[in-house]
Amino acid sequence: MAVVNACTRDGRGGSPTAVVIDDATLTDGARHAIARRTGTSHTAFIDTGTADAPTARFFTSAGELTNCGHGIMAAQAVLLHRSGATEHHGSLRTAGRIFATTAIRRRDGVEVWFDQGAIALADDGDATGGGIIAALGLQRADIAADVRVASPGTPRLLVPVQDHRTLLSMQPYFDRLATECRRLGYLGCFTYALSPTARTAAARMFAPAIGVNEDIANANSVGCLAAHLLDTSGDGDIEVHQGDTLKRPSSISASATRTGSGIVARIGAVVDLGPPIVLG
Repeated sequence: MAVVNACTRDGRGGSPTAVVIDDATLTDGARHAIARRTGTSHTAFIDTGTADAPTARFFTSAGELTNCGHGIMAAQAVLLHRSGATEHHGSLRTAGRIFATTAIRRRDGVEVWFDQGAIALADDGDATGGGIIAALGLQRADIAADVRVASPGTPRLLVPVQDHRTLLSMQPYFDRLATECRRLGYLGCFTYALSPTARTAAARMFAPAIGVNEDIANANSVGCLAAHLLDTSGDGDIEVHQGDTLKRPSSISASATRTGSGIVARIGAVVDLGPPIVLG
């Protein structure tokens, strides 16, 4: 097993993510137990024995996820490390989908990019009806623009707040938020404050419904934000900083484009492998 820091910022912080090379003989009960013991928010289990591409499964202490963006990045960094190569262009299978990936060894870690695929966007008036906004500890005056649902496979709510100060001062009611997210079918709420140029943003991801009160880095939600910005402003390039309130600064970049199958995004970040790691 390796524990790496995914989505670091300027060589610091990142989200500690466990990666286990799994030959598919582990039971799901064993995977849950390992995920609980690692002390990380997410654990990636990688089966390298599949024919077309390595297969990844992702677990939190609460259960299995269909997808995990920073888990994909952590897995690709570890696979590159195991191969001894300096660069790899390949793919990773998870939950019936195959993601095209690129991993490049840099001085400050491994730079990883993956193609997220199509992102569905929808307005959600129900969220502004009171319950989920109140559960976030916000009032309507704190909301900077319309909230939207974005789904690269699993829906989450994008919540723009007025400014960076509002974002940092948020204190959600996690039990209430978990209840509201389950009621509405959301993975969680990605709250963000855009910079004046809209090229960068600060964000916080709250997902108590899956056992993660606040995520240090949420790559898939950054891709969703890029898709939303492309749809509303025509500019789908964004760099997002997270983790400051948790003293684990993180940075994720995303670029969204329109295709015949809808809006798609490409997501990138740096993974720090840290000191020499023992891989199972």
